[in-house]
Amino acid sequence: MRNHPPAIRAGRDADAAGFIALIGACWAEYPGCVMDVDGEVPELRALASYFAKSGGALWAAEAGGEVVGVVGVAPGEGFWEICKMYVAREHRGSGLARALLEQAEGFARQAGAARLKLWSDTRFERAHAFYAARGYVRTGAIRVLNDLSNSLEFPFMKPIDGVEVLDAAAANSAERRLAEILVACVDAGGSVSFLPPLAPDIAGAFYRRAAADVAAGRKLLLAGWLDGVLSGTVMLDLATPPNQPHRAEVQKLLVHPDARRRGLARALMERAELEAARTGRSLLTLDTRADDFAEGLYRGLGWTEAGRIPGYALNADRTTAHVTVLFYKNLPIERTPAHGESG
Repeated sequence: MRNHPPAIRAGRDADAAGFIALIGACWAEYPGCVMDVDGEVPELRALASYFAKSGGALWAAEAGGEVVGVVGVAPGEGFWEICKMYVAREHRGSGLARALLEQAEGFARQAGAARLKLWSDTRFERAHAFYAARGYVRTGAIRVLNDLSNSLEFPFMKPIDGVEVLDAAAANSAERRLAEILVACVDAGGSVSFLPPLAPDIAGAFYRRAAADVAAGRKLLLAGWLDGVLSGTVMLDLATPPNQPHRAEVQKLLVHPDARRRGLARALMERAELEAARTGRSLLTLDTRADDFAEGLYRGLGWTEAGRIPGYALNADRTTAHVTVLFYKNLPIERTPAHGESG
């Protein structure tokens, strides 16, 4: 089949046999996955009509007269859902899966989608890595299908544009992409505790620990998307000493170099401040290299300089050191009126 480059076209009801064969073969790669078409997935008999009825769309990838890929998309409550995403084993790693997903995402975006969602069987680990690389993160509870395959499914989502707070599962699924952002920022000269060249495994270990801190309630991890690509992140360290329960520290504000100057850093900081206030924190602190872009950003957001420390951290040349600026910001905390007070 590799001799015939796949062509992506609109899916048809007449492709039923091809869809059933493709999906059945994909399921058969995993122990315990059983296909009962008429009992559990009868929509495969007329899949194009199934998606059309909901206002969605379906695509098939064809090579050598055979269906080697499929994807559908349909509107949901507050999101658009990517569905029936399968690629034949011999075409994986060729870029076909990415092309199919981009086709479905593009349709959803033209229809006004602000968020995208999909479900993936907990056994489909290769698919999970693929979705994570495309900016999706795990979110919400596992879905139990109660089918012949005893399927459990992870939910994955991403906004087209915007900032989200990641829970532990989302943070874990985003580890590789967050590590890529950290490596790119360090390589571009960012002063974020690391020196270039930063090895991907060290960056990954950093965010693995961050996910553990999120699970333990010691940190809040936020991620930002532009055009459906996870492109930025920031953390709030909540593990302050006992005499500072009102304070949190802003850490690792990062925006991938390819996505800068588009307002994402500001959006991440504004959301971080909002989330800090929601946790009852009324004082935020941070430090940044003097004369860096971030210094101007913090000043523009109303942060106050607390002081400067010469020679605080080494530059990329590992010889010279730079000045670091300390900042703080007081946050307004909404007080719930006491009993008998007017609101």
